Amino acid sequence: MRAPIPVTLDKKLVSLVMTVSLIGIGITIFFSFHYANIILEERVINQLKGESAIRGASVDNILSSKIEQIQVITTNPMIKNLMIGLNAISDDEKLAESIADHRFGFLVEVQAFEASIGGLNDLENVEIIGINGKRHFALVNTKTKESYLDDPTFIKGTKETFSQIMLGKDNKRKTVTVSPIYEKSKESAILGVAIITANTKLVDQILLDRQGLGKTGEAYLVNENGILVSESRFIPNAAFNQKIDNIPVETCFTTGQNHYGSYNDYRHRDVEGASSCIKNLGLVLLVEIDNEEIFEPVADLRDKIIVLGAIITIIVGAAAFFLSKLLSKPLIKLKNAANQIANGDFNVRTNIKTKDEIGQLAHSFDQMAEKIQDSLLKIKEREDVIKQQKDILLQFSQYSSNYCVCFVDIVGSTKLTAKLSDMETSKFYSIFLNSTATAITQNHGVVVKNIGDALLYYFPKTDSDESEPFSEMMHCCMKLIEARQTINHALLAEKLPEVSYRISAMFGPVRVAIVATSAIDDIFGSTVNTCSKINSLARPNTLVIGESLYQKVRTIKGYEFEKISDYTIDADNKFAVYLVSQKSD
Repeated sequence: MRAPIPVTLDKKLVSLVMTVSLIGIGITIFFSFHYANIILEERVINQLKGESAIRGASVDNILSSKIEQIQVITTNPMIKNLMIGLNAISDDEKLAESIADHRFGFLVEVQAFEASIGGLNDLENVEIIGINGKRHFALVNTKTKESYLDDPTFIKGTKETFSQIMLGKDNKRKTVTVSPIYEKSKESAILGVAIITANTKLVDQILLDRQGLGKTGEAYLVNENGILVSESRFIPNAAFNQKIDNIPVETCFTTGQNHYGSYNDYRHRDVEGASSCIKNLGLVLLVEIDNEEIFEPVADLRDKIIVLGAIITIIVGAAAFFLSKLLSKPLIKLKNAANQIANGDFNVRTNIKTKDEIGQLAHSFDQMAEKIQDSLLKIKEREDVIKQQKDILLQFSQYSSNYCVCFVDIVGSTKLTAKLSDMETSKFYSIFLNSTATAITQNHGVVVKNIGDALLYYFPKTDSDESEPFSEMMHCCMKLIEARQTINHALLAEKLPEVSYRISAMFGPVRVAIVATSAIDDIFGSTVNTCSKINSLARPNTLVIGESLYQKVRTIKGYEFEKISDYTIDADNKFAVYLVSQKSD
């Protein structure tokens, strides 16, 4: 099985920087693209609204003007009189002769109509159909039907005036305007129908103007039947062949409202569009642009941001890589140094001099290595001494000094531990000895050793005539008495019996012995022996001192001294023993 690839600090740092960079760039791209789309879509919709409104109004004006113009013919009295006469002829041959005879009269009136409206560049034909369905006049004679009675345009024209775009007989789109001709007023009899046919150049000029519509934009007309009636920019010969079924068309002919927004066009492509509903003429004008073209600048911007982001990420990643190497190099040096120490080489030093936290760590590491090395040298020196003096365990100093020696001993320890198991006894002594040793050490005392259930300690600074070391000694012994409450609390927590103890102290000559097998020196002499002897004179949880120590501490404020006994060493040597207590405030 292959070992897993270690994930080092530099790899983690590079990965973190790359991840943060990619996330930041991703968020920037997302929100930039999102808001750019919204802003661009809003701008395009506003533009399309304007285009559809202007173009729709122009188409409406053109077709509405056609309706107004045809009224000149339908209200012409000469044309009405001619139609009354022709409508009265029922014989087809006589009617044909009469139509030929009256053509000039119609022509004069139609030419007068053209002159009155300033001429029509898009005019192709003017036809007048009698109420009997016979054509009475045509500006351009074309092959005619025998009867218009079943012609949808004629039938609709007898009921209302309208203008619409239709497919002519020549398969070209025409603007056809139709209006009934009344004998007198709209309430009177209908004489016939006037039909004006024009080409769609004017409308096409409006629809085919691509300015502002880009490469895919177009404007087109749809009639109320949902049929495209103008040319398509994309599909040849689509007029009157293409069905349009989209939201703007449906909205116009159901609610009469305009529609703006995104939808699917007749090519099944997503577009942004705006409509102008001309419901009174049965038309709706749509202006559209493909979404792909609209949002192409945003897509280009997104692609550029992605490329730029990738470049920035690579640069940042490279910078992070070099930075990680700068950071990991001293750490690797520290790791290697730690491995060397673990392998027993304590001569190693990192020598890292940077002023940052790594430099501080390296300095502490070097100090630790130096101290360990010094400790090992001292241990080795002691080992050498032991090897050289196998039979000598203690080496006494040549001189003795006067020290203050103390002894703390448990009251009735044998009785206390009689009912305890070996494990409980060990725990009992461990709590007592460790707790008292801690209290002594914290108050400038030096613990020498434990003797059974007692603890021997002394104060090295008391070899002078200054009062301060003796004051520290007295304070330490009082603190040790006060520590009883803490010690008993710890014993009760372990379900062990409470303890009481006595403390005794002496001052006098002490000999110090260097113990080859221990880092702590031992002490010997009559002062030590006497101190242990007078311990039994103390009451539980009190301190007693000998005469020599009393002379040193009797002037220290805050304490009371009471002579309780004389201790006799032999017939020639005896001294007083004093009970020490703190004065109450």
